[in-house]
Amino acid sequence: MLDKAVSFIKQLTEAGVALIALAIVVQIIFGTGVDSSIPFIGGDVIGTITDIVGTLGAAGLVGLAAVAVLYSIFNRS
Repeated sequence: MLDKAVSFIKQLTEAGVALIALAIVVQIIFGTGVDSSIPFIGGDVIGTITDIVGTLGAAGLVGLAAVAVLYSIFNRS
């Protein structure tokens, strides 16, 4: 039962990453101007990701450790 739950969470995470990638592509294709948020996406996806990366970069070693943890989680088989 626990294996099914872990498998479901992995599939949900993969679907979330795929949706984020799709939102980025849609925003690149259709986004124009200073405020490049797309109405049917509901926000500025690229701006949000840029803010997250900037925050992690400003955190120094703690940000680097957070990136390493996230990387290991996403690359776990």
